[in-house]
Amino acid sequence: MRFRYPLPRSSEITPEALYHSRRRFLQGALSLSAGIALAACLPASKRPVPEDETALAPQATGRADEYGDALTPFEAVTHYNNYYEFSTDKQAVAQLARDFRVRPWTVEIGGLVHSPQTFGIEDLLQAFPLEERIYRLRCVEGWSMVIPWLGFPLRLLLEQADPMGSARFVRFVALHDPQQMPGQKNPLFPWPYTEGLRLDEALHDLTILAVGLYGQVLLPQNGAPLRLVVPWKYGFKSIKAIVRIELTEEQPATLWSTVAPQEYGFYANVNPAVSHPRWSQATERRIGESGRRPTLPFNGYAEQVATLYQGMDLSVYY
Repeated sequence: MRFRYPLPRSSEITPEALYHSRRRFLQGALSLSAGIALAACLPASKRPVPEDETALAPQATGRADEYGDALTPFEAVTHYNNYYEFSTDKQAVAQLARDFRVRPWTVEIGGLVHSPQTFGIEDLLQAFPLEERIYRLRCVEGWSMVIPWLGFPLRLLLEQADPMGSARFVRFVALHDPQQMPGQKNPLFPWPYTEGLRLDEALHDLTILAVGLYGQVLLPQNGAPLRLVVPWKYGFKSIKAIVRIELTEEQPATLWSTVAPQEYGFYANVNPAVSHPRWSQATERRIGESGRRPTLPFNGYAEQVATLYQGMDLSVYY
């Protein structure tokens, strides 16, 4: 039966080889930062990836998610990107982001925490064990991918900051740099990009901060050097290029719920029963496939996360 889990969930498995090659990934991250601009605009077969990084790439080759659905090809994942900070044209983002600087980079953790901290991206890579999580990504526009991310649970970082008892939400802020991100010159959006989660959503083990995909360091068009991944929510919730995380008592405003609150709500859980005001969400187009497939409630993660929303009317929490 298609909707059962015949094997342990791929989102819960860290391959043994990947676990032991953590040091090689870190070395690859440092090496790649120097040449990442070139990597962003070359085809996969010609990308200048460090030897240590290449050794990680086969971990995801030929793998599938827990439903047996194949991974979306690397070329599609890295060249079909929603990233309005660069462009509204998905196929132009990789080229426009080719010179984006991912080093040096710091992430500030503050707000309602007992231990506010600022981390360099290298500190984060060293502080938390990296895991591979094969997740489905469902865009609110009705397309989807299956991506093997590398990252660590957001919970680990939040626990280190020691949230106060009054904290109920987590606000995320992306980099604001119109010189590097030409899309931020568009006055129709309240830059910088901001997003938010309820604290229990942020602490859920499925919620990760990603630093790589396909066994390699994130490229700029995919949100380098640090992005959020919340697989049961529409993709716009997974903010890219994060520079600040703060805990708040009040529900934070987000970019899309500010621009179009009638279309993009704060929760934005994948729900095939609730249509977008301009299109149905009942089906989706998996990139690399022909035709459409049914969309699953909570993007197929209902077993793990549905209890977070008990008692809520999900038809109004778009």
